[in-house]
Amino acid sequence: MRRSRVRRWAAEVGLGARLALGGGREGLLRTGLAALGVALGVAVLLLAVSVPTMLAARQARVDLRYGVDTPAPSDRTVLSLALDSIPFRGRPVYGRFVRPEGAHPVLPPGVRSLPPAGSMLVSPAMKELLDSPDGALLRERYPWPIAGTIGQAGLVGPSELAFLAVRDDLTVDTPQVLRLGSYGSRSTRDPLDPFLLLLVVVIVVVLLMPVAMFVAAATRFGGEQRDRRLAAVRLVGADAAMTHRIAAGEAVVSASLGVLLGGGLFLIGRVLAERFELTELSVFTADVRPVPALAALIVVAVPLAALAVTLLALRRVVVEPLGVVRRDAARTERRLWWRIILPGAGLGTLAPLSGSNGAGLNPWQAVGGVVLLLLGVATLLPWLVDRLVGRLGGAGGLSWQLAVRRLQLTGGSTVRAVNAIAVAAAGAIALQMLFAAAQAGYTEPTGADLSRAQAVTVVTDSPLGPVRGPADVDAALRSARGVTGVSTYRRESGWLGKEYYDVLIGDCAVLRDLADLPRCADGDAFLVVAPDLAGKAVTLGDSSGDPPDDLRWTVPGAARPATAYPDQYGNARRGVLVTPSAAPPAAAHAAYVSLVRLDTADPDVAERLRTAAVRVSPTTDVSILRRQTTATRFTSIRNGLYAGATVTLLLVGLSLLVSTLEQLRERRRTLAALVAFGARRGTIGWSILWQTAVPVALGLGLAAVLGVGLGAVLLRIVGVPIRVDWASIASVSGISAGVVLLVTVASMPALWRLMRPDGLRFE
Repeated sequence: MRRSRVRRWAAEVGLGARLALGGGREGLLRTGLAALGVALGVAVLLLAVSVPTMLAARQARVDLRYGVDTPAPSDRTVLSLALDSIPFRGRPVYGRFVRPEGAHPVLPPGVRSLPPAGSMLVSPAMKELLDSPDGALLRERYPWPIAGTIGQAGLVGPSELAFLAVRDDLTVDTPQVLRLGSYGSRSTRDPLDPFLLLLVVVIVVVLLMPVAMFVAAATRFGGEQRDRRLAAVRLVGADAAMTHRIAAGEAVVSASLGVLLGGGLFLIGRVLAERFELTELSVFTADVRPVPALAALIVVAVPLAALAVTLLALRRVVVEPLGVVRRDAARTERRLWWRIILPGAGLGTLAPLSGSNGAGLNPWQAVGGVVLLLLGVATLLPWLVDRLVGRLGGAGGLSWQLAVRRLQLTGGSTVRAVNAIAVAAAGAIALQMLFAAAQAGYTEPTGADLSRAQAVTVVTDSPLGPVRGPADVDAALRSARGVTGVSTYRRESGWLGKEYYDVLIGDCAVLRDLADLPRCADGDAFLVVAPDLAGKAVTLGDSSGDPPDDLRWTVPGAARPATAYPDQYGNARRGVLVTPSAAPPAAAHAAYVSLVRLDTADPDVAERLRTAAVRVSPTTDVSILRRQTTATRFTSIRNGLYAGATVTLLLVGLSLLVSTLEQLRERRRTLAALVAFGARRGTIGWSILWQTAVPVALGLGLAAVLGVGLGAVLLRIVGVPIRVDWASIASVSGISAGVVLLVTVASMPALWRLMRPDGLRFE
């Protein structure tokens, strides 16, 4: 008996599957639209669960290409000098100078053999840039012939700019040169602080929740036609339970096709991943691999979610043999009490974390609280739309009346489509509040005085770039077009016991750029924040270690006090300013610092300055001064958010367009009948716009309230004062409304076609 029942149930589910696939052109179109809506969401979800693999692969390559220092030379060791401090138009350039010390040098990853001396290997992206007109300035900076390219194993991503050059003049005495015996040094990274961890958690939830909601909404495409088919099945003898099983089979088939199609879209996007770069992030195709357990969860969960959504939807429908009765038609008032439970539970979940300043933050507790609060938007919006639309009367133009009546009768499908927009907006508002607080916490003023200089270069005398004096550096930097002034001085490190002081040597004109001098002539010396140095002997040497014993110099006893200006980083100077005739001899590897004034109206002046500085010495450090600086980790998280938001926003637009087209297709006979009775096409078009605009406006208002509330709770968790950025709220709402408007406009061509007289045909 039980076996026969199982066979009967299986046959009924199979009938639903056949109805989904064998309903003629209309049935296939309906199933295809549902599958497409699910597929878009599944593709993004698969991309999301590939992020851990992508990050792990990138970090593994970073670790692999860093060398392991070894003290003794051998047949396999190489001398290596890192050149990572000179970007090109905001893009970092990873560079290395190497010189083999034996016949069988160890090779960095991605390199099959070292090129001849005086040539270089480059990444494919750098080769493409160097060969293009946009790379002319970069080609001047690195003019060596290209002997080949660096393989994927030696690059962080396909768009990375990287080079490796062989130089015979590299010596172990050159500053910052390391002797490497192998590659593959595992780096250690500090864990994220509580604020950034909370920021990452909220970003993940905010980006993925709209995707999951669109997948759930897509499983209900074609609901009205499905209900009419079920009524026909009831007419030939099926009972209510049988119709539910048939509907379940149809939903599972559509969702399963969506999973397969989504997998195909993901594979296509995976192949094309290397061609795209979002906010300086690029990945190799091989890195885009979903975490197997999470991918399996998506494959299983999406059809099960489609089954659950379909059965829940049928609870509001009474399928009779002669038609379908919707419980919504009776205007049953939606209950509010259970809708408040979700945001209340979210606040209750996050409340224990409040005031902890993020100490011991439980990510799963934070995820649960944020999810429940955002789900509150999705549950409260239908009630809010129902309450407001139900009170709207017949006032207004014909297009407004059509829209209001449609929302009063069957507004659920429109609200479902708008729900994801509202949830995304609420999450974005909370994120904006977090980012505004983080911006203040992770952005610091540099203290640089941009009125005195806009750039600073530091070059160390070395075999790679011997410097004969400040005049050489001045002349080289002034040759760059857009450089309006240069002041170069020599910097030595002076030690008095364990105390360190700067010894800055330059002529009077240069020293006046460093301090407020009463009068100055060659042979003078000045003390800044160090009046006790006059007449004392100091030891000159490197400032990075203990004071050396080889070079001693006596500070002139006639040195006078002076008031120094802050240095290029806003720090107070501390030491001696000396004119050339009273200066000590240059120590080994003396540093020459140049304060550079630029024509900031020239967009390429910074790149030309960097090129001129590299010609002085490849190891020259160039700093373009900024009024403030932002922490690297915060910048990386922000770039990741922009990349994820771009993908999510694209999905939102595409999914909403598919949903709108499906709703129009279900109403094609009604639209054609309105036109046949004399309604203007423009009137119907405006009614479609109003029908979407009302739920969107209500949804964005609700999103603003709950988004601000969520942001306030999150700020309390990390102990940051609550501040509402109304401009950000307005921008988020404007972008969300703009997406809906663009989708509505894009659906107009389909609307015109559906309003043709042949839309009245019925079989």
